[in-house]
Amino acid sequence: MSFPLRPLLFAFDAERAHALTLRALAIRGRLPYPATKANPRLATRIGALTFTNPIGVAAGLDKDGVAIAGLFGLGFGAVEIGTLTPLPQAGNPRPRLFRLVADHAVVNRMGFNNSGLEAGLARVRAADRRGGRLGINVGANKDAADRIADYVAGVTAAAPLADYVTINISSPNTPGLRDLQHGQALADLLAACTAARGTTPLFLKIAPDLDAGAIDGIVRAAIDNRIDAIVMGNTTVSRPALRSPHADQTGGLSGAPLAALARQRLDDVRRAGGGRIALIAAGGIDSGAEAYARIRAGARLVQLYSALVFEGPALPRRILADLDACLVRDGFADVAAASAA
Repeated sequence: MSFPLRPLLFAFDAERAHALTLRALAIRGRLPYPATKANPRLATRIGALTFTNPIGVAAGLDKDGVAIAGLFGLGFGAVEIGTLTPLPQAGNPRPRLFRLVADHAVVNRMGFNNSGLEAGLARVRAADRRGGRLGINVGANKDAADRIADYVAGVTAAAPLADYVTINISSPNTPGLRDLQHGQALADLLAACTAARGTTPLFLKIAPDLDAGAIDGIVRAAIDNRIDAIVMGNTTVSRPALRSPHADQTGGLSGAPLAALARQRLDDVRRAGGGRIALIAAGGIDSGAEAYARIRAGARLVQLYSALVFEGPALPRRILADLDACLVRDGFADVAAASAA
């Protein structure tokens, strides 16, 4: 199902359409609209942190926190802004964002373009959160001499303002960033960020382009360092069979073709964690059925981004309605029961 404004937005290049969408959401966020009625069946929890529903905005959609209230107004239970880096960063040269229409997919090589921590957090302070949970996703500048120090700076600044902070070491578009997913570099990063977070929940976002052995090591390090949840995952540098022009563009692939890989990696993380760490699923989620499948596979939350490009702003509420129907059909009292079963 598409949405009426899609032909108009698709007349623009992908990055221009994205900017226009954020501007519209920012305006919408300043307008009154009816509050979403809470449904206890859709509530979920990670540690002591409760969410009115398990559908979240993935980082990357609103990098600078310009449309927080507008996104909550679409029905999301969580909005994760960023990735924010300590210093403003232009990102990679344009063009760097490509729609793969026939595949319901996107390729990007944005490169952590953002206005920096100071500007992003100023918007967070002014934002109307509309009763939802706000996550802040932090990363390192491309040319940072000490990337761990950049993450610590991000966690330290974001933690007092966020409901949770996500450490993003999953992007394929900053050279060498994914090296932080392994060995002593990962252990040092997590120890430093845990020390900096205070009492704010800390999540770790990892890539789907990992084998089971690497996932075992990451999950063990996350548990040892008291990370509250793992976000699996981000875009993939792999390329399944694709039909669209731009399929050979360099960058990370997201959207429908990522779903099978993202499901497999979620299962790998669940097996490695053995119920000792909460899971958040991202990648190719575009329907209530797919959201429900990820929840049944162990996720407490799911995150959307690319599907919104093709399905439009009604998608979150449609997923919530379908997800509720799935829970009722299968006799689950709430999302937590379905996730644990």
